[in-house]
Amino acid sequence: MSSLDSASSSPRADIPHSAPPDPWQALRAHTAARIALGRAGGSLPTREVLDFRHAHARARDAVHAHFDPEELAASLRSLHPEVVTVNSAAPDRAHYLQRPDHGRQLSHASREVLAALAPAHADSDLVIVVSDGLSTLATVRQVEPVLATLLPLLAEDGWKLAPIVIARHARVALQDEIGALFAARLSLMLLGERPGLGSADSLGAYFTYLPQPGKTDADRNCLSNIRPGGLAPIVAAGKLHALLSQSRKLGISGVSLKDDTVALPGSGAVERIQ
Repeated sequence: MSSLDSASSSPRADIPHSAPPDPWQALRAHTAARIALGRAGGSLPTREVLDFRHAHARARDAVHAHFDPEELAASLRSLHPEVVTVNSAAPDRAHYLQRPDHGRQLSHASREVLAALAPAHADSDLVIVVSDGLSTLATVRQVEPVLATLLPLLAEDGWKLAPIVIARHARVALQDEIGALFAARLSLMLLGERPGLGSADSLGAYFTYLPQPGKTDADRNCLSNIRPGGLAPIVAAGKLHALLSQSRKLGISGVSLKDDTVALPGSGAVERIQ
């Protein structure tokens, strides 16, 4: 064996046998963010590449998943007897993704359905709108737990509710047209948020005082990341109850209304900051 062969087959004492530990490794226990991923040469380790691809696939699946509004309506009728299903002006999922403006409008037939229902629910305090949004997974998983806590709280306070409206392929602003049809004091939209790589099932909640077409995002309040790994549904329901109550009392929403509530540890209850 040549000296070259001998040298190449023996490990050098000045080269470590394994990569040094990443100084951020301990922080991974405190966040779902992709930090301290490590390195394999100039690339990410295979396990991290596969984990990223899996998360990306889950996000895509959440966006394109089939939504059955009638099935959800059947589940929600155990919480509120009046539930109606409607469609936005987007006829299918592909159209909805390409034309956001059509997701902000009701279809002609659905507008007629709600207009016929509206006189029996004049002067409602609140109309709740539910949609698949950009994550069917979020809507299917989180809406029922949120409403199971929120609706009894509203009932205790004597809120007059319009029928729950389940709207297929809706954007946030559809709550304005629906709220205006019912002449509701407030509208609340619950829909799946755009999935992140670590949270494909996050629900968003948006409410507006005196909803009508033309309202902007500055007129709305939002609670986001509603899911067990983020803002727990029971806590979100408590916050929504407190914020909706303040909105109704003060006659405002959006940038004029501030969240002065904090969640009580170990429960879904919230209290206002004194």
